[in-house]
Amino acid sequence: MWAFQAALDRRGLGPVAGVDEAGRGACAGPLVVASCVLRTGDAARFEGLTDSKLLTAPARDRMYDLLLDRALDYSVIVVPAAEVDLIGVHVANIEGMRRAVARLGAHPGYVLTDGFPVPGLTAPNVPVVKGDRVAACVAAASVLAKVTRDRIMAELHGELPVYGFDVHKGYSTADHTAALLEHGPSAQHRWSYANVAAAARKHGLEPPHPVARGAVTAGVVQNGAPPRSGGGRLATRRGADQMNTRAEA
Repeated sequence: MWAFQAALDRRGLGPVAGVDEAGRGACAGPLVVASCVLRTGDAARFEGLTDSKLLTAPARDRMYDLLLDRALDYSVIVVPAAEVDLIGVHVANIEGMRRAVARLGAHPGYVLTDGFPVPGLTAPNVPVVKGDRVAACVAAASVLAKVTRDRIMAELHGELPVYGFDVHKGYSTADHTAALLEHGPSAQHRWSYANVAAAARKHGLEPPHPVARGAVTAGVVQNGAPPRSGGGRLATRRGADQMNTRAEA
C-alpha cells in the first residue's frame, strides 16, 4: 500500500497526493472527489487502510477521523447532481479531481489517480490500476470521499425519506428503483441518467435544472454505481462548505 509513495519520496518527487471519487455510478446525490497526502512514516498508524468499499461503515468512520487528524493535507470537493447533469459525469469527475488537487494547501510533487489518467493536473501524475487497493494515499482519498458522500446522503434522507437514501446512498438498488417509479425523481436525482429520465417521463415531469443535450446515459453502474421536480433543497452545497478544507472540517 505504501510502495508507490515511498519510491516517489525517495526520488525527491513528493509530496505525493492520492485522488479518488465516490458516487460516480449513483443516479442520485452528488459526486464527491477527494485528494489526500500522507506521511510515509505513518504506515503503522493506518493499519487496515484500503479501498473504502471494502471497509465496514464503522471502520470507515474511524479511518476518516484518523485521516482528519494525521493526514499532511487533504481537500474534498462536492459536485452537486445539477452540475453532473449539466456537464456529464465523466467531465464532472475529471474537473472534480483537478479542483481537489488545486485546493491542497501545498502543491504536490506527484499525483496518483485511481484507474485512469486525469488531464490538466498541475503536477506530474500517473493512473494506478485499482489504486484505492494498492496505494495508501489513493485509499485515503477514497475514504474521505465516501464518508463525506454517505453523510450527505443520510442528511438528504431526512428531507426526502421516501427514497431510502440512507440505505442505498443513491445507487440503483431494487428499492430505489421502486421508489423512483412510484414517486418520480427529485431535484437531487441525476436527470441525465436513463432510469431517472424514464421515471420522469412516467410522471410527466421536466428537469428542475439544465441537462446537457445528449448527456443521458445508457445505464447506471451499480457500484460507484426518482419524487417531484423541485423536491428537496440542494444540501450538497452546505456539505461542500463544511467539508471542503481542513479548517472547515
